[in-house]
Amino acid sequence: MNANILNNNFLRAAKGEAVDHVPVWYMRQAGRSQPEYRRLKEKYSLFEITRQPELCAYVTKLPVDQYNTDAAILYKDIMTPLPSMGVEVDIKPGVGPVINNPITHINDVEKLGMIEPEEEVPYVLDTISLLREQLHVPLISFSGAPFTLASYMIEGGPSKNYYKTKAFMYAQPQAWHALMDKLGDMTIRYVKAQIRAGAQAIQIFDSWVGALNATDYRLYVKPVMKKIIDALSEENVPLIMFGVGNSHLMQEWNDLSLQVIGLDWRLSVSEARNLGINKTLQGNLDPAVLLAPWDVIKEKVKPILDEGMQTDGFIFNLGHGVFPEVDPETLKRLTAFVHEYTQKK
Repeated sequence: MNANILNNNFLRAAKGEAVDHVPVWYMRQAGRSQPEYRRLKEKYSLFEITRQPELCAYVTKLPVDQYNTDAAILYKDIMTPLPSMGVEVDIKPGVGPVINNPITHINDVEKLGMIEPEEEVPYVLDTISLLREQLHVPLISFSGAPFTLASYMIEGGPSKNYYKTKAFMYAQPQAWHALMDKLGDMTIRYVKAQIRAGAQAIQIFDSWVGALNATDYRLYVKPVMKKIIDALSEENVPLIMFGVGNSHLMQEWNDLSLQVIGLDWRLSVSEARNLGINKTLQGNLDPAVLLAPWDVIKEKVKPILDEGMQTDGFIFNLGHGVFPEVDPETLKRLTAFVHEYTQKK
């Protein structure tokens, strides 16, 4: 594996160390808005791409080469490990993940198997190994968090309100905690295998946990997240947590043994620091801004950078993923601007 990373600003910032420019990468930077990716999607599904390591590595590396980002994030989906547990999942264009055998009862939870990553998702690990040979920047890999995975498994697909998930959680607490334990153990196994293969940082996507209030989070979700983070902390790679609409959970996340907290666009970097958040912060331009004229983008980015640079430990990113409608040239220009603006400072 290539240990000679030429640009380690991302890893240094994740650890709260000084950097020569603020590092930048973008959630969903691989795919979606890139014409090369769209051409591939005419021939292959997401799962088909991820099962071909050379093709998956190409998609992962493409934005690093095109935009000059300071980190790559492995191209795959949070649903990738679930079929190994017996979850029947399809990624439907325009819809997202659809689960054909949703969880409704503790019997469904008990039927779930446990992943053996080297046997069941070897292509993920092979892609990581391949990318470590090819990249000159750190490689981030990721996993979905138990609540977010459970929400898909219970709802049967994407949801706007998570009523079924919450009803299951409140009405069947024993089944809920059993599901959290099973998904927590899967996450630990899956992520540790990715780290062994060469992943240099891990982002845990708890995208939809903001649907819970802080009291319910502490009771129904935080115990499994502490278990996961404590187990992964033994691996000595930076751990990042990210969710949407979860500003009210910042204190809960700050308690965990994470290195980095990703912010969505609703909470500014300064507001997070004023709450006592003492970890590296990542974010948090509203991705919709990328559809505005360049002068508007630049003026929206400057205050985020100025606030972020008030301490070591800041990584520039979006407050959610890149939209398909975003011009790749905008991301290239934005990366260059972040680098130049923060080097001068």
